[in-house]
Amino acid sequence: MSEAAQENIERAKGKSIGPLRMLIPFITPYKGVLFIAIFALLASSAALLAMPIAVRNVIDHGFSVEDAANVDRYFLILLFFSLAIGFFGAARAYFVYWLGERVVADLRESVFRHVIYMDPTFFETTKLGEVLSRLTADTTLIQSISGVGVSIILRSSIQFVGGLALLAYTNFKLMGILLLLFPLIVIPILALGNWLRRLSRASQDRVADASGHAAEALGSAQTVQAFVAEKLEVKRFAEAIEMSFRTAVRRNKVRALLTTVATASVFGALVFVLWIGAKAVLEGTMTGGELGQFVLYAMFVGVAAGSLSEVWGEIQRAAGAMERLGELLSIQPVIKPPADPTPLPHPAKGDVCLNKVSFSYPSRKYELALSDLSLDIRSGEHVAIVGPSGAGKSTIFQLLLRFYDPQQGSITIDGVDIRHADPQDVRSVTAIVPQDCVVFGESAADNIRFGKPGASDDEVIAAAKAASAHSFLRDLPDGYATYLGEKGARLSGGQKQRIAIARAILADPAILLLDEATSSLDAESERLVQDALAALQQNRTTIVIAHRLATVLEADRIVVLEAGRMVDVGRHLDLVQRNDIYARMVQLQFGEIPEGSKRLA
Repeated sequence: MSEAAQENIERAKGKSIGPLRMLIPFITPYKGVLFIAIFALLASSAALLAMPIAVRNVIDHGFSVEDAANVDRYFLILLFFSLAIGFFGAARAYFVYWLGERVVADLRESVFRHVIYMDPTFFETTKLGEVLSRLTADTTLIQSISGVGVSIILRSSIQFVGGLALLAYTNFKLMGILLLLFPLIVIPILALGNWLRRLSRASQDRVADASGHAAEALGSAQTVQAFVAEKLEVKRFAEAIEMSFRTAVRRNKVRALLTTVATASVFGALVFVLWIGAKAVLEGTMTGGELGQFVLYAMFVGVAAGSLSEVWGEIQRAAGAMERLGELLSIQPVIKPPADPTPLPHPAKGDVCLNKVSFSYPSRKYELALSDLSLDIRSGEHVAIVGPSGAGKSTIFQLLLRFYDPQQGSITIDGVDIRHADPQDVRSVTAIVPQDCVVFGESAADNIRFGKPGASDDEVIAAAKAASAHSFLRDLPDGYATYLGEKGARLSGGQKQRIAIARAILADPAILLLDEATSSLDAESERLVQDALAALQQNRTTIVIAHRLATVLEADRIVVLEAGRMVDVGRHLDLVQRNDIYARMVQLQFGEIPEGSKRLA
């Protein structure tokens, strides 16, 4: 993670529920639903708060012989209030729950959309499990507060404030005593709430750590099993889970203490005030109905305060979760479109120029992966890049796809500096077939169609035939509609590679990047795919990272790299004669030079 991003995160960490304000832009599009929910809330709360007045009239007047005829009317009014509370309460709950689900769904989509556009620097420094934890566990916490929690907060807040106002209306003296006791109730609740929030964030961090470890281990399950490291991974995961458990226990202890303090202090204060009210009735300064009304309002206030104190812990946890999500949303990719991007020519020709390019990876700032590299590649040219491991071959691909920008020099495509172009435009004119091919958990047809979603079935089949993939795809249980499993678990390595080649063929790029695209194929499939690639390379720029020199003997030019520098460039036979590095590579692979290489050529 960059230093600027880390600094933004530190500034975002507060000690309040302020992070929940970030939910406002997600609520704003649904103002209509919110207004309906608030109206239903006000209606049900008004009916609830009016009931004690009717109860007071029943006590003071309904039980006298003179007003006996009014008893039925008083109880009909109470029944009406009960029906109103039930109807509007249900409407309030439905619309608030709907709004909560909608907001969290939009939040998850927004976080995923933000993360999927992040550059490789972000993924180098951030565990995948950490991101997934924030997308799932943290949004689930927000879902609980934005649905049930918001419903309780709105209802209890209105009942609390309305109950206090009507308590003052009923008996101002008793209300005054209650207000004097109020700070003794609120201050401990707020202090415990802040403590709970810090523990909630720590608990969520520990869960994310455990999720990250699990994702890493399960994603490399075969490697773990191959080295008989199952017990080691189980031990590490168990330690992470145990740490998460201990943090959660501390959080729950504080939450239980918060509930105890809030409930005891609220109802203790109410009991004290009601004791004073009971003495006033005995002294004749209050009526029984007035005390009954005060008791009901006091119960409303006490229940509302208890509910608010209970949900306060959830609010603190949701604030911690929103803070963590806000951290993700606040990080900006280093590679992003300029304010006024320069368009690439359409259709693209495929001219590529690297001009005095020097580059080091963010994680290895003082180690140059490429140093003062200049290379012009003409449209339609077939260029191979060779060199020992760590020479910088893959780095050239990373820069051409604009996953990174060079610290010095420039890269142009068709005369346009790619730093001045939209990264998506740059990538749309290229297609890559990597050595480790990625196959998604979708159908075979969808995997081939990945780079061109609107392609027809006929186009998909034509691309598969060109990549020698049609025969094995046709024989799958459901043909091209067959689900290939996560990471293509149902395919062999060679089959995955042919899927990737078909994907590149269908994309029809101006610039084709091949990272030893036939390395996993048997001899027959390699011959077929080489024929397909030979046809594909016609009239388009092709850049090949070559590990097996037999695949690049007919390249227009071969670029030899060592330690990030271009040490030579030329045809195969010329390089064998004059370049020691290339000659040594040929000797290692073919056993003799230069005669052996000449025979191969």
